Amino acid sequence: MDRLSYDERKMIPDEAFGLPERREYPMPDGAHVRAAEAYFRYCPDELKPRLARAILEKAREFGVHVSSDSVLEAAGR
Repeated sequence: MDRLSYDERKMIPDEAFGLPERREYPMPDGAHVRAAEAYFRYCPDELKPRLARAILEKAREFGVHVSSDSVLEAAGR
């Protein structure tokens, strides 16, 4: 499931977020990696390269295939 309660979100360490300093785009598991990929378009343009790289890193960690051209392009792939 890709929905977190407020309490669950508070328990996630900063490094599990796509944008840790903002605590946005949590990716504690594969379902959330897919959710981050789906919501990637809402990320501010100047932060997209960093978020794209984080999504790809977490996708490798959890064995998730990233198919979004915009994520791959922003990551420089």
